[in-house]
Amino acid sequence: MNDVIRQRIDVLIPLLKDADPDVRAAAARSIEHLEVSCDINEILHALKTGDTGTRIGAIHALGEIGGEKVVAPLIYCAGRPEADIRAAAVEMLGCLAEPSALPVLLERLDDQNIAVRTGAIAALSNFPASAVLYDRLRPFLKASDGEQEAEAALALARLGDSASTDTVITLLVSPHASTRKAAAIALSRFPF
Repeated sequence: MNDVIRQRIDVLIPLLKDADPDVRAAAARSIEHLEVSCDINEILHALKTGDTGTRIGAIHALGEIGGEKVVAPLIYCAGRPEADIRAAAVEMLGCLAEPSALPVLLERLDDQNIAVRTGAIAALSNFPASAVLYDRLRPFLKASDGEQEAEAALALARLGDSASTDTVITLLVSPHASTRKAAAIALSRFPF
């Protein structure tokens, strides 16, 4: 923790015992904000200097913190050359479902790595339903790889795309157990 942040927290701590509950609440929020700011700086440093495992951990930590400050670093990571880094960033961007991340996640649907594409499919299911999402996700129902079509069936069901129901029904006889399972679950989630 940097010295300036530590000093600010130290002067705020006595206010946690203030007679006025609004002052106590403001002090607590301020301390939390300062701690998160410090955490973000430490996490961003780990993201820049750590090994792959540390970077993935930092990406997940940013996703847990959330907020506007973490979106830009996550978007940057979603475009990194390392597939593991891209996949982790895509997952966290999906959890946050920030509108500014939508174009990046749509781009990742064309990623060369299947895990990143599958993660992008899942991530997009956390956004508001739209014709654009339906149109971009429906082709993955024909992937026949046991991963992408399974995730697409679940995503389209979460998004409420009733027009995909018949295609998902055809996935019930897929040679991939993961696809059959996802199709079965999806059919229970589509709107009636």
